[in-house]
Amino acid sequence: MGQTRLDWGDLIFRLVVLLVFVFLLFPIFIVILASLSTTSYLTFPPEGLTLRWYVKAMSQDQYVNGFKFSLVLAAVTVIISTVIGTMAALALIRYRFPTKEAINAFIMSPLIFPMVIIGIALLQFFSSLGLANSFFGLVVGHVIITFPYLVRTVSASLQRFDESLEEAARTLGASRARTFFFVTFPLIRPGIMAGAIFAFIVSFDNVPVSIFLQGIKQSTLPVAIFSYIEYGIDPSIAAVSALLIFLTGFAIFIIERQIGLSQLV
Repeated sequence: MGQTRLDWGDLIFRLVVLLVFVFLLFPIFIVILASLSTTSYLTFPPEGLTLRWYVKAMSQDQYVNGFKFSLVLAAVTVIISTVIGTMAALALIRYRFPTKEAINAFIMSPLIFPMVIIGIALLQFFSSLGLANSFFGLVVGHVIITFPYLVRTVSASLQRFDESLEEAARTLGASRARTFFFVTFPLIRPGIMAGAIFAFIVSFDNVPVSIFLQGIKQSTLPVAIFSYIEYGIDPSIAAVSALLIFLTGFAIFIIERQIGLSQLV
């Protein structure tokens, strides 16, 4: 009887988990299917299947220019966030100092505060410095909201790191820099790569911070989609959104293969 109850409980649990996944993923399937509709308006289920909206999306200047600008912005953000985040993680894991917990909480705070609040605060701050609507200000804003991911993933790698390997390298005459690049870095590289991919996704897909900090001639792809909705809605928006979904899914797949998402929890 006890075994039967256990089996029923396990079955119910699996069913609940399945329903939760269906509930979370169903909107994604709707967007993808809507992007394949032959109609000139968004509809579900789609009336016929076509790829012409993907062709239209990839031929429109606002989408193409937005994609290029988002790509450059995300690349610059990732480089800066990777350097700063790795250094911060090394300091937080390797050293002990009185304000360590407070500094760690401050670094992680961008993950807690709503991004709209961060965007408004940065806009006011940069306006007082004369840096509003500049590429520099936009990069700083994206670094602030992305480098905590690097700190988190690199810290996870460092906590599993055997420091005796560094001690052995130093004993054999290696300098601190040589020890880091030839011993430490290869072992924490999966954490750095995972954090960099997370930072790229967050920067590339961000709207709340970008919409406040970008200039008149600057427009990221997500903001371009947001602006396009003001003038009309057609399946090309769903097509661009589907492409972003595929890009994000591919990035998460790479993270899972490199380090495993369970290691970041």
